[in-house]
Amino acid sequence: MNEARQKFSLEFMRIVVVIVLALLLGFVITAMVSSDPVDAYRELLTGPLPKITINDNGDWQLRGINRFGNWLEDSITLTLLGLSIAIVFKARQFSLGAEGQLTLGALGAGIVSLYIPAPFVIHIGLALLVAGFFGYIWGLIPGALKAYLNADEIVSTLMLNIIAIQLYQFILTRYLKDPTAGYVGTEFFPESAILPVVIPGTRVTIALFIAIIAIVAVWFLMSRTPLGYEIRMLGANRRFAEYGGINAKRVIALSMGLSGILAGLAGAHLSMGLLKQLTLTLSPNIGFEGIVVAMLARNDPKFVPVAALFYGYLRTGAQIMERSSDVTREMVLVIQAIIILFITAERIVPLVQGWWLHRQSPEAILDSAEAKG
Repeated sequence: MNEARQKFSLEFMRIVVVIVLALLLGFVITAMVSSDPVDAYRELLTGPLPKITINDNGDWQLRGINRFGNWLEDSITLTLLGLSIAIVFKARQFSLGAEGQLTLGALGAGIVSLYIPAPFVIHIGLALLVAGFFGYIWGLIPGALKAYLNADEIVSTLMLNIIAIQLYQFILTRYLKDPTAGYVGTEFFPESAILPVVIPGTRVTIALFIAIIAIVAVWFLMSRTPLGYEIRMLGANRRFAEYGGINAKRVIALSMGLSGILAGLAGAHLSMGLLKQLTLTLSPNIGFEGIVVAMLARNDPKFVPVAALFYGYLRTGAQIMERSSDVTREMVLVIQAIIILFITAERIVPLVQGWWLHRQSPEAILDSAEAKG
């Protein structure tokens, strides 16, 4: 127990050190491009937090709750996407398809919301179910292609992203568009299909509880079910898994299909909770940011929400920094990317070390172990 606690403490301290160094590097870059780098960086680090002010009468007022809401809204979407990617990574597959699955999930939720009238609970439940189903199908396709035809999953998921986005835009423009709107978008969803807000003054909805349920469900799936065991064994060693009687093809297809359900729910959160309609662009490239969240969490469902909160905070802070200072959007993106790259690189080092040791001869491994000892 003490050894495990010490290992956790060392890991925690290493992460803290890496984050501090990454933030310091970001400040150096900010100082190079801003006339007031301290104020600009303060907006990055504290912008998403609500602020309490006290007036002359002694009454206090909470300000910036909408910024706090933006942080939680992004974090909910990123949590669902991070869980989606984590399932695939656990099976040692690689998927870039969350963007397309999210897009079709939003489309399915939008169609149900606009054209299938139903009471409140049934309407929301049916829309979420269809969103998850659309995501599942769009995840299962590249999974089946990889499992049964040995198609490269990176290429297939990227191509399916393009197909999904173009299909979404075609259906929206041709069949769903509101002709009275001054932009390409549908009518606003009826109240029975809009996710209820749980924090007044924000757009944080019951999707917060859906994300919590998803965290528990994915943890239970991965650690307490036969399918989760098969996914973990496949990720550890495919030959060993197959020798033990695991149907690797079925597990690959199912893991990518299940990941699509979560990405589809993320799309439903965007359409039913944030936008309350379908528009030509939902949240470009956020599907790819789920990969960063999964990597930060090391594909552990318990740590995905922590990683999502951190990345969502940085994402919201960068947007506020752009609006509130003289730092241009391009430099904000550079600073954000460097911080994430710095932290993600810390996760990659153990993988590179393991790969290098695996390639060495047994004698070299023994010599390395003796030198460390």
